[in-house]
Amino acid sequence: MFPWVYEFRWTTGHLLFLGIFFSVLLTIGLTVVRAAWKTYRDFQDQKQEHLSWKADFEDLSPLARSCRHEISGKVRRRSCPNEFDCRVCANHRVTAGRLPSAGPPARRGADAGFCGLDVPLDRLYHRGHTWVKEEREGVYLIGLDDFASRLIGPPDQVDLPAPGTRLQANGKGWRMRRQSTIVRILSPLDGEVIGQGGAQQGWYLKVRADSRGNKMDHLLRGEEVRSWVLRELERLQMALATDGVGMSLADGGELVYDVTLQDPHADWDSVLGEMFLQA
Repeated sequence: MFPWVYEFRWTTGHLLFLGIFFSVLLTIGLTVVRAAWKTYRDFQDQKQEHLSWKADFEDLSPLARSCRHEISGKVRRRSCPNEFDCRVCANHRVTAGRLPSAGPPARRGADAGFCGLDVPLDRLYHRGHTWVKEEREGVYLIGLDDFASRLIGPPDQVDLPAPGTRLQANGKGWRMRRQSTIVRILSPLDGEVIGQGGAQQGWYLKVRADSRGNKMDHLLRGEEVRSWVLRELERLQMALATDGVGMSLADGGELVYDVTLQDPHADWDSVLGEMFLQA
C-alpha cells in the first residue's frame, strides 16, 4: 500500500488511500504541535503572572502584607512571606488547626451584614476583594465583594477573560475601568474560565478549578473575614488620608457607595492600587 513496499503500483485506489492516510497523519501532527505550543504559551503566561505578582507584592505597604493570622489575632505580628499563598506556607500549616473548617459553607442569614457591608459567610474570600462560591463539584463562581463594589462604583468598562482562558491564583482575573482609573482584579484560584457574568448576575466569572490546585487554603473564611474587613477599612482610611480626601465614610462609620465621587481630584490610581494589591 506504500511506495516503499515491494511491488507497489500506482493505482487510483492507492492514490486515494495515500491521500487520506497522509491527510490524517498531517492533521494529527498539527494537533500535537498546536497543543504543545498552547501548553508552552500557558506556561510562559503563568510564569509572567507569577513574576508580576511577586514584584507587586514586594512593593505593597507593610500593613497590606500582614499575615491573615495576625489580622485574626492568632499571632501577635507576622508579615506574609509567600505572597498570600498559604498553600505553600509552613507557618500556616502550624496555625491552621485553629482556623475555621473548610467544610460545608455557612448558610447565608441575617449575620451577612457587617460594618454596613454585605459580607455573606457562605463563600470564601481572596484578599484582592473577590469571593469564591462553589456552584457544583469543581466549578466555582467568582464575584467582587461589597467593599470593592462600593469603592469602585459603577464601572465604565469591564474586560473579562474569554471562556477557555487559564487563570492563576494571584494573577490577573479581569480588569475594570472607572473614568481614567484601571483596576486589575486578581484571580482567587487556579483554573479555566467556562463562563462570564457581570454585576447584574451577581458574579463575574465561572471557573472550573484545577484538580491539582483545587485547595482553597489561601482563601479567607468564617470569622476571620470580619477581622480582615475591619483591617481593610483601616487601610482605606489611611490611603485616603494621604491624599487629603475629606469624609469618605457615612455616619456610623459605614462605607458609602462609590467612594471615588467624594473627591474626583484625588489620586485614585494610588488609592485603588493600594486597596487592590497592585503597586
